[in-house]
Amino acid sequence: MLTKIERGHEDFDVVCPSEYIIERMLKKDLLLPIERNFGNTPDYIDNVSPYIREQLDKISQPGRSANEYVVAYMWGTAGLLYNKKFVPEEDVESWECLWGPKYKGKILMKDSYRDVYGTAIIYAHTQQLADSTVTVEELMNDYSPEAIALAEEFLKAMKPNVAGWEADFGKEMMTKNKAYINFTWSGDAVWAIEEAEAVGVELDYEVPMEGSNIWFDGWVIPKYARNTKAASYFINYLCNAEIALKNMDEIGYVSAVATPEILEDRIDESLEECQDLTYFFGPGAECVSVDPVQYPDIEVVRRCAMIRDFGDQTEQVLEMWSRVKGDNLNTGIVLLIFLVFGLLLIWIIYQRYKKYRLQQRYRSRRRRWYKKK
Repeated sequence: MLTKIERGHEDFDVVCPSEYIIERMLKKDLLLPIERNFGNTPDYIDNVSPYIREQLDKISQPGRSANEYVVAYMWGTAGLLYNKKFVPEEDVESWECLWGPKYKGKILMKDSYRDVYGTAIIYAHTQQLADSTVTVEELMNDYSPEAIALAEEFLKAMKPNVAGWEADFGKEMMTKNKAYINFTWSGDAVWAIEEAEAVGVELDYEVPMEGSNIWFDGWVIPKYARNTKAASYFINYLCNAEIALKNMDEIGYVSAVATPEILEDRIDESLEECQDLTYFFGPGAECVSVDPVQYPDIEVVRRCAMIRDFGDQTEQVLEMWSRVKGDNLNTGIVLLIFLVFGLLLIWIIYQRYKKYRLQQRYRSRRRRWYKKK
């Protein structure tokens, strides 16, 4: 999408990227401000939670306030989806379960370099986080060569435990008991938990105590859009509480819209525990019974942070990620493979040489026979 807009100047009316791409587009001056004059139509954009707007304000650029260019759509956390039959809750309360041998071969990780980078760098600083000498936000947005090298070291140490790097099949594998732990996003976890329940599999979701990333997707109008008025009206329409609820029900993710109607709709009195959602809905949401996977408690949110755009270090992080995913073989196996291929090559050359010698002998006999004739 970014390449099509930046290089091709294609005129998409609206696009819905994640926060780090929005930040990159703001840096490259690839966005148009959202027009808030809707005539007789109510302005629903202010329905977006102040907490979300505050977070997105962090990606503002000099002279360009992010909230003039983006309206958040969905948001959530990254954490661990786990099978309660095989994994006790206390095991997934720490990222340590990904590095220990207990669940080797039963772990699925998202094929997302940003998310796994953040997880590795957080786990590598468990003690410093416990001592409050560093924050999750500082760690996940440290792209120094030392931090990248540390993340690579920890990811390679974790890799033997990982059954696969997945983009979308993880939740299905979890519903079929083929994996016990899946590093995933909260919206995918909601979908998987509901699907698994229908087939008698009990899944749950946890954001480990060390902390994690919290992400935001948002609607923006690209620089070369020609239908900007319709784009602004469409973005406004999606912020209508009734529409936001329908979208949440359809896809399982959580809308950035925070109105009393949405809070009332999400309350589930059958839940035993309550969540403090004052950070999102404001006063009156100090203890509400809602799905904690969709709406994490304020204490969970406090230990999470947004991963910013890697900027000039993106290429270095991607190279590190390629090494992690591609470094499947130890030196001994690599040498063995080279030896096998070397022997195979020698055998092929030898067979061709034998064939060549046989052809030479045949031609020689043919020439002698013709001479005798």
